[in-house]
Amino acid sequence: MVNRLPVQPPFEGSAIRIGAVQYLNTKPLVYGLAARGIGVAYDLPSRLADQLSAGRLDVALIPSIELFRGDGYRVVSDACIGCRGPVMSVKLYFRTQPGRVARLAVDEGSRTSATLARILLAEQHGVVPQVEVLPIGAGLADTSADAVLLIGDRAIGSQRGSFQLIWDLGDEWCRWTGLPFVFAVWAARSGVDMRHVEPLLTAARDAGRANLASIAAAEAASHGLTVPQCLSYLRDNLHYELGPRERAALARFYRHAEAMALAPAGFDVAVSLASSV
Repeated sequence: MVNRLPVQPPFEGSAIRIGAVQYLNTKPLVYGLAARGIGVAYDLPSRLADQLSAGRLDVALIPSIELFRGDGYRVVSDACIGCRGPVMSVKLYFRTQPGRVARLAVDEGSRTSATLARILLAEQHGVVPQVEVLPIGAGLADTSADAVLLIGDRAIGSQRGSFQLIWDLGDEWCRWTGLPFVFAVWAARSGVDMRHVEPLLTAARDAGRANLASIAAAEAASHGLTVPQCLSYLRDNLHYELGPRERAALARFYRHAEAMALAPAGFDVAVSLASSV
């Protein structure tokens, strides 16, 4: 089952057009923005990237792979969605052994996680499967692919079916590289004045981290979780700060993506991160 956040009227009280991911993991990053007069439009990670690219948004919480693909994007906050171990909400379900995967179905909402799955399969098992898109609303039973990637709220819940193996992609990356993983960052288009919004994004993240118990109490039921489960996910599985090790992880992720032609050559990760606080 897909759990979606209610759509809020976008951009009320703000000239800056902001978009954020609609999943539970975003709640701590947007905590209190509405009270500060900052309107946010919610959508899937992949669609946010498209809207930012098309100029329909000025700043968005985009998949980290889109930071490398965008036209002059800059990271505008040290708030992010990341992990330093199991992330719980990004899972790859195998119907065969990883080294025998010929078809990979990826969640329509995914771009960073889809790239990460392809990198891990290639680097660890030497396979480059054919990739197909699993539409929103479709489940594991709707594809016969050898491996199926689910992200966000529906990956948190239990799934029916017989699987030989289930990877938590955050945990796989962290154990393989010894680095954290960054799934999404706040990025702005070139030329957008973010001076007044940047500190609000960081303050919202800080307020969200200080109120995880309240967020869990408010959100657990609608996401099919108990309050303790929800709190554990937000507190123990997710990491919200883009620090030095997260920057190193982004640089390594880019190198692997570039080597597989999943990101354009010549991107300077350091430059894109230079403006983040």
